[in-house]
This record gives sequence, C-alpha cells and structure tokens, in this order.
Amino acid sequence: MRLRALLLVTAATITTALPAAVPAGAGTTPPDPAPGGPQRPYEPDVNGPQNLDTLSVSVTRHAGRSVTVGFDRRSRTASGVMPAAPRRFVFLFDRSLTFHPEAFPTCARSVIETSGPDACPAGSRIGGGIGTAYDGRESPVLAFNTWVGALRGLLVVLPESGVVLEQTFERVSGPYRDRYRWALDEIVPPTPAPPEQRAGTSRFRLSFGATTRDRGRPVGFVETTRGGKLGFGLWSEFVTGQVVLPEWQTLTP
Repeated sequence: MRLRALLLVTAATITTALPAAVPAGAGTTPPDPAPGGPQRPYEPDVNGPQNLDTLSVSVTRHAGRSVTVGFDRRSRTASGVMPAAPRRFVFLFDRSLTFHPEAFPTCARSVIETSGPDACPAGSRIGGGIGTAYDGRESPVLAFNTWVGALRGLLVVLPESGVVLEQTFERVSGPYRDRYRWALDEIVPPTPAPPEQRAGTSRFRLSFGATTRDRGRPVGFVETTRGGKLGFGLWSEFVTGQVVLPEWQTLTP
C-alpha cells in the first residue's frame, strides 16, 4: 500500500521559507480536513482562553527521494495564561509528497504499553520531537509506524508520561484537495480531568521521516521528487470548541 501525500524536500535542512499563511477562511471556522476517520468521544465545549497558534515547517533531504518534514507549532494566549488543551490535531502535507509506510516495520500499541518503546522492532521508529509544557519543561516525543485497526498510521509516544496517541492516514476532504492530499489525524482522548483543567502545550515539534533500503535503493517513509514551493498546515481543535488552521509554505530547490 503506497500512501501518496506530502513531505518536505531540500538540500539540507531548509530554512528559506515564506511567512506563515493567514489561517484558511479567516473569520470563519476552517472545515474538518479528515471527517471520515476515527471519531473522538463527544464532549461539550467549555469556557477558556482563545489560543493563538503559529506554525513553521522545516525540510531535510536524505538519500534518494527521502525527506524529513518537521512541524513546529507554538501556542500562546493574549492574556498569557496557559493555552486551552487540544482535542485533535490534523497534520496536512503538500500534494507532491508520498508516504511509504509499507517499507518499514510496524510496532503495535500493545508492545509499547507492555514493554515500552525500546521493545519496538528496529526500523519502526520513523520520527520524533519535543513537547514543551506551559511551565517550560521539555519532554521527548517518539513516533512509530503502526496499524490503527485497518488503517495505516503512527503511534506518538511520550515516554516520560506513558501517553500513547494514535494518528491515522486519511485523504483530505474536498475543501483542501487543491493543495493537500493526505492528512495524519491525531485524536487526543478525553481524560478523567475536567476539560478546562487539562494541560495545554506552549510548543511541540514533531518530525516525520526515515530511510531504509529496498532491493539496494534508498526508500523514504516520506518522499518527493519536486522542488519549489511546498505547503503544510496544522488543523487544530481545542476543548473550548475553537478551531485554528495555521499554514506554512517552504521553498525547496
């Protein structure tokens, strides 16, 4: 199964990028880019601050067509209080990118929950990053290739807290198909804590990309053959019901 979607490309980490785009549909609620995937349990909206989110994306080229895409999301509030907690994140990738999860081993959620991420098969980790709490504490983040039911996806693991989040590959909905093709849809499940008391993050960095070899040639988890301008987005929904969509365009050779 070849997932054709988005990713980044450049001749080293690309730092030449265009300014972040105005969120889609300024003044309106950006529509759901992946409404057909797994559904989060319903919770009513709660009162809370309005999050002010920004996004930047870096691109790194590896062997062959392989690339790594690094999302860097920052969140704050106008009053300086802790940002509202998330319900969902949907990572959106340029139409020119292709994903190849079939070329990499997978790790089951049960393996991580029973024995920890070090027990995952070699080569199944395809990304990672850092999460930054409101008080400035940083925590590592790991990403593993997996199946979520019958869907290809990723497991996003926060080893220090034991949290495991699931992302599923999904085709984007109609309003987004002019610039994106595939999305990674991450649901943040409800916890026993009241929504208004759940922690929001000030920043998280999460990259997607790894390289393996198949019949002697390099194969990337994310690949591209295109240079020029690539676009990315991060549709985000919070416990207050607020939805934002910061977008970013990166210039590549």
